[in-house]
Amino acid sequence: MFHITQIHTPENCPVGDGGSNALFDPTVDGVTVIGRYGANSEHTLFFVVEADDWQALQKFLMPGFQTTTARITPVSEVPVERA
Repeated sequence: MFHITQIHTPENCPVGDGGSNALFDPTVDGVTVIGRYGANSEHTLFFVVEADDWQALQKFLMPGFQTTTARITPVSEVPVERA
């Protein structure tokens, strides 16, 4: 599972050109969107996705490559065990 933070500048905001849906491709095989959230006034999208393939993640984010930056962080529901 991965947490993705995708950020664009106000100048590159897609609000009049397909909105935030224009910044990612939810149809990519191998990527399942678990959650999608926006901090719209901050021009930031957050995704929680499942993927087994790094290239699939890149394809998922490809529509926003020229106007956004993305941080991809592996995450887990399993807590760290106490030593």
